[in-house]
Amino acid sequence: MAWFLFVDESGHDRMASPYEVLAGVAIQDRVVSDVIRRLHEAELRCFGRRYSNGPRELKGSALLKRKVFRHQDFGVDVDRADISALAHAALDDGAHADRRMLKALAQAKVSYVGSVFDICREFRCRAFASIVETDAPPTEAGGLRKDYAYLFQRFFYFLQDMGDEQGIVVFDELEKSQSHLLTHQMRQYFGEPAVGRNRARRIISEPFFVHSDLTTGIQIADLAAYVISWGFRLPQMAKPARMELSGLADQIAGLRHLAIRNLNGNPNFHVWSFAHITDLRTLPERLND
Repeated sequence: MAWFLFVDESGHDRMASPYEVLAGVAIQDRVVSDVIRRLHEAELRCFGRRYSNGPRELKGSALLKRKVFRHQDFGVDVDRADISALAHAALDDGAHADRRMLKALAQAKVSYVGSVFDICREFRCRAFASIVETDAPPTEAGGLRKDYAYLFQRFFYFLQDMGDEQGIVVFDELEKSQSHLLTHQMRQYFGEPAVGRNRARRIISEPFFVHSDLTTGIQIADLAAYVISWGFRLPQMAKPARMELSGLADQIAGLRHLAIRNLNGNPNFHVWSFAHITDLRTLPERLND
């Protein structure tokens, strides 16, 4: 048995996003087809058609932007039974969509994302994330960046807890030189003595790259990354959250994995699959500062 870790990011343009998030969603190989089928059914149920047919992508920045929630608050009546048909009409002819259509489409978008996380919970998928402060000092050292290393650490702990299973990492395709660099860095990381080689027993050291608009698992990771950046908060995370995302944030929090390890002299050390990172520098860099 194996688990696919589909990975995407949000907020790395360092523009409006409160946090940079590298998120992964783990799906067991034997249920991947079922998860994809159920998500396609949810898409049809919510929108009355495939939202993703054509140029549209099922991305958090499109489905959950503030404008969507403003449209949800339009003061017009929309019966629940009519949402799918009205959303369908809005997608087919957005230029002539009236307020009822726009409200229905907004409701369909939020409902779909909630369905995605519900389906993930039903199939025991797990979410992982490195949540980085936007002002975190960057590293000047080569090698794999800390947010990737933390993500792989949490995935490794999860695989250990699942028994004798392997992990396969799947990324949204980057620009080719970046993809080559990340592949090289991962090979180095998993080839290092002790920690890296130990984790390579569970995680295949060479990643797969796919197109996000063609790969359902990456679309789930994108939605997770967006909700974590804008809606999920740990006590030490000071940036304000968008309250309209609180329900979705609770759903994604429910997909976390808790690993308990003997670390730092504590045999009952709790390691959640979401890591908050305030400094991307290596230990020698921090000591030399």
